[in-house]
Amino acid sequence: MRKKQTHDTLLFLALFFFSDELLVARTTSTIDVDVGLVLDMNSWAGKMSSRCISMAFSDFYASHSHYKTRLVLHTRDSNNSVIGAAHAASDLMTNAKVQAILGPQTSMQANFLINLGQDAEIPIVSFSATSPTLSSLRSAYFIRATLNDSCQAQAISSLLQTFGWREAVPIYVDTEFGEGIIPYLTDALQEAETHIPYRSVIHPSATDGEIAAELYKLMTMQTRVFIVHMPPILGYRLFDRAKEVGMMTEEYVWIITTGITNHLSFLHLFAKESMQGVIGVKPHVPRRKKLNRFIARWKRKYVKDNVDVTFFGLWAYDAATALAIAVENALAKETRPSSAFHLESGVSQIGKHLPEVISRTKFNGLTGTFNVLDGQLQSSDFQIVNILSNGERGVGFWTPDRGITRTLQPTTSESHSSSKANLKGIIWPGDSTSTPKGWVIPTNGKKLRVGIPVRSGPNEFVNIIRDPCTNKTTFTGYSIDVFDSLMKMLPYYVPYEYVPFAKSDGESAGTYDDLVYQVFLKNYDAAVGDITIRANRSTYVDFTQPYAESGITMVVPVYDRRSKNAWVFLKPLTWDLWVISACFFVFIGFVIWILVHRTNEEFSGSSPHQVATGFWFSFSILVFAHREKIVSNLARFVVIIWCFVVLILTQSYTASLASMLTMQQLEPTITHMQDLIRKDDNVGYAKGSFVLGFLKHMKFAESRLKEYDTLDDLDVLFTKDKAHGGIAAVFGEVPYMKLFLSKYCSKYAMVSPAIKTDGFGFAFPIGSPLVPDISRAVLNLTEGDKIVGIENEWLGQQTSCPEQTTLVSSHSLGLNSFWGLFLIVGIASFTALIIYGAMFIYEHRLSLSKLHAKDLWDKITICFRKREEEQDSGGLQMMNRSMQSSRHLQKTNHSILSMRTSSSSSSVSSRSSSGLLTVADVNLFALREGGNSFV
Repeated sequence: MRKKQTHDTLLFLALFFFSDELLVARTTSTIDVDVGLVLDMNSWAGKMSSRCISMAFSDFYASHSHYKTRLVLHTRDSNNSVIGAAHAASDLMTNAKVQAILGPQTSMQANFLINLGQDAEIPIVSFSATSPTLSSLRSAYFIRATLNDSCQAQAISSLLQTFGWREAVPIYVDTEFGEGIIPYLTDALQEAETHIPYRSVIHPSATDGEIAAELYKLMTMQTRVFIVHMPPILGYRLFDRAKEVGMMTEEYVWIITTGITNHLSFLHLFAKESMQGVIGVKPHVPRRKKLNRFIARWKRKYVKDNVDVTFFGLWAYDAATALAIAVENALAKETRPSSAFHLESGVSQIGKHLPEVISRTKFNGLTGTFNVLDGQLQSSDFQIVNILSNGERGVGFWTPDRGITRTLQPTTSESHSSSKANLKGIIWPGDSTSTPKGWVIPTNGKKLRVGIPVRSGPNEFVNIIRDPCTNKTTFTGYSIDVFDSLMKMLPYYVPYEYVPFAKSDGESAGTYDDLVYQVFLKNYDAAVGDITIRANRSTYVDFTQPYAESGITMVVPVYDRRSKNAWVFLKPLTWDLWVISACFFVFIGFVIWILVHRTNEEFSGSSPHQVATGFWFSFSILVFAHREKIVSNLARFVVIIWCFVVLILTQSYTASLASMLTMQQLEPTITHMQDLIRKDDNVGYAKGSFVLGFLKHMKFAESRLKEYDTLDDLDVLFTKDKAHGGIAAVFGEVPYMKLFLSKYCSKYAMVSPAIKTDGFGFAFPIGSPLVPDISRAVLNLTEGDKIVGIENEWLGQQTSCPEQTTLVSSHSLGLNSFWGLFLIVGIASFTALIIYGAMFIYEHRLSLSKLHAKDLWDKITICFRKREEEQDSGGLQMMNRSMQSSRHLQKTNHSILSMRTSSSSSSVSSRSSSGLLTVADVNLFALREGGNSFV
């Protein structure tokens, strides 16, 4: 019995030790990997991130129990300082022998830890260091598991472009976190044509008084759009002070970056009330089941904290998961797994593989698809939110491909949009629903200094009058009235004052280019006058829409070109038209003869008689109606068309000749610029005008360029000869040349403009918010009736001068104006001849068939000749009978005159003696005498 008990005891002990070995073997089958965590444990963000990482490890290994590795977390407190973070990381590498470090919390701390990780070949995986400057370090051992701040620059730029704000002031913290976004934000705003007139930098330890002082400084500026990029606590203090100083009213626009929007759940209720009406951008995280389950677990586990998890907590969770996956995959690369996770000589054996493995790691995390490329978490879409007193409200989205959208579901084929219609209604500061203008006149009461060009003598565009008694300066002119009208049309009041661009003695301080450049130097807030919009000027100022058309034109003297010689009656028509007309007269006479000489006795007879009759018929249409009767329908058709052509020719000739003989024909002495250069003539230009540069560019000799100041001076230059400085032409802007011609329209003429310009405009500094408003006012003014009144007041005298053509061309009428008519009459004539020929052949078809000839044409020729001979012989016989009848009639008349037997004979004798005896009288007399009538 004792032996049996001893045997059972030994068996139990054997089984115990065996099971213990099995347990040890099972326990030692997983490999522990030490990783570090550096956070500010005294901050809520640090505590929240630490909790999220612990939950990530717990969740991951619960669902991946087959993994051979287990991450062992070693947490160190950075004590909210760069030195503390560096000391914590050094301790983790030296004492804890960690293979990777999660954190640190800020960008400044990360900057130091990256260098340490580079030396020890330990990856630094940060989920909260967002500064773009960290990317410039180009360290292979820095993994950013959060979004780069530069990703939101385009979204903010699209917001400003959507609402048309042309200026914005960034307000950022004076740290690496704050300064990192500025270069990217500047480039994005520049692409959207938005100007940054000022940068407001707030020290991270600034007092409330220092913040208020900076805000008061911003109030004195005209820009009312501010972009705030700073940590949430400092941002809360900024908006609290802004509300106190009165900068949270309806005229202000506040845009916050992810530095604040990512921590909105941390802000106290009073902070949200101070931020009422602020808009911001934040990463868009789609709500999936996995995320919803995590948030529900978070609220149950930390119900006492009553704070929602932020984006950094979600990124911390995903970063811890990615590191766990990467460590397991990196183990497969080592031949000695047991010794791979120990530091030798201060260098990690597995850490060199982790960056590459993490870059290849992709999975669906809490924030969406986790995908690291070149050490950066890939950018996502952004949501646009409106901060209200009870929380935030989404008003739209921004995507890199589609821009501003109301939803993420594409409903149109539009590739990129920046329309306000794609955003929901926004409540702006001051509980206003109207979009702020984005700028106002500064509250310090400063007036806009408007530079005015100075020119001696009266000027219809800009005229400066100084009263010697009161020393008061008055500004008048077309440009001044237009600018005053535009400023009154603005929906807000803008105080301004005119300042002459002059020296202390009252003389002009320079050219128009110099005046425009003074606007660029901020010595003037604007420049008003007859300033031409040019490409070189638009590089350093912004111009409004042109309020007057312009361009460079040439004006030269004119002379009367009316001809005084005896052959002026030939000039209404050109020689080619004279020749063609004469040829057609001959041709039409020939056609009419062909068509009617067979049936009309007046076109028969001898050959000279027929030729003369044809020409007589054709040419007589010019002056009177022809007396020859036309019985052929074909001939009538040709004659009607020819009469129409002759009518147009004669009427045109009469009008042109009358114009030459009666109207004044003013022709420029010079019509081409090259004539001036070839003859080396003097040319004039206005003093201070950019036309001087144009003339030099056109290769005019500088010694031949003569300057004038007033329009009267210009007329004097034209009266002088070349030897005494006289000019042959003047180049100037069209409005001034029109004014000159209105005074001297009978002496000079305007030649076609040499170059085009964009007209007269008002100059403002680049990015000035006044430019778009004044440009819209210009369009409204020029489309209305008020501009007509201003033009009539200052430029109305131009209407007293008859309008002149730019170039006087010849008044002679050429063939190109009438060739269509000749074409019509030619076609009609040939058509009539073809029809006549066809009828002739048909009429003599039997005779043609009996003729013995080689071809049809010979037969027609022979038949036509016979017909002509018959026509000539018949005509001769008729002429002989006519002559015999005439002689017989003369004898009868002589007998009748000798009779005096009756009163009727007396009457006949009386009419016969007067030469009025007719055939009827003779017949009547014969009947009375009992004879027969012979007619």
